[in-house]
Amino acid sequence: MFIYFVLIFQQLIASGTHIIAKVVVKDIDPVSLTMLRSGIAAIALLLIMYIRRIKLQFERADWKKIIFLSTLAIPINQFLFLYAIKYTTPANAALLYATTPAMVLVLSIILGREKAILKRMIGIGIAFVGVLIVIFEKGVDVHADYTIANVVIFVAVIAWALYTIQGKEMILKYGALKTSSSTMVIGTILYLPIGAWNTINFSYQSLTIYHWLGLLYLAIMTSIFAYVLWYYALSRIEATRVTIFMNLQPVLTTLLSVLLLGQSITVAFVIGGVIALSGVIIAQGK
Repeated sequence: MFIYFVLIFQQLIASGTHIIAKVVVKDIDPVSLTMLRSGIAAIALLLIMYIRRIKLQFERADWKKIIFLSTLAIPINQFLFLYAIKYTTPANAALLYATTPAMVLVLSIILGREKAILKRMIGIGIAFVGVLIVIFEKGVDVHADYTIANVVIFVAVIAWALYTIQGKEMILKYGALKTSSSTMVIGTILYLPIGAWNTINFSYQSLTIYHWLGLLYLAIMTSIFAYVLWYYALSRIEATRVTIFMNLQPVLTTLLSVLLLGQSITVAFVIGGVIALSGVIIAQGK
């Protein structure tokens, strides 16, 4: 029962992430924001690892897997998310991330870890119909920033699903804290060639205390607590049961978007959301 409280708390953090990222990225470009967010998290995690006497050491055969997970975590997932949230809505981002269970099933089938059961395939198909409705809710304009951002978010979701699947083995072998911390630290190092220049030349005088508080939320609450709790849950129960909790995100984020940002909810979003989540629930069934 405790693990379910952990997952609910983790989803509360994740839901707030979409809102805060939307606000902060208005004034800090996505490249710099990703560098600052991951950099602060990496420094904090290195301190935690030092206190806990956790060494950044792995068996030689596992280093490729750790580097792959690190690439998924920062240069792909976090950067693409922060880039896209600048142009799309927090509710859209949360809904697309809620399709993670379906993506986990699809990738698990492709990787030979799950069987292609008819009921699950139907559910996945329904979920992706809902996703397409949300992605193109403003019309099929592949050049529009809004549409491109939704597609980019979906690519980030694929990266997160892979991070979930491929991380399971490393979690069981090295533990949730060491695996999560290591991927964050190494991912930040891998991102340095991309983000260092923008971050050094960014004008910090324009930032207020609210920007820094938002940045700390993204770095500490999301990149540390949410990531570690996610991998902790994966170490206790199977990935498909963990990811089903992501269905909470669009509901919580949409409520926060309406209350805090004054976002209006479109009919296409509601229809696409209901279809997508219904497909995810069907796909999760045995």
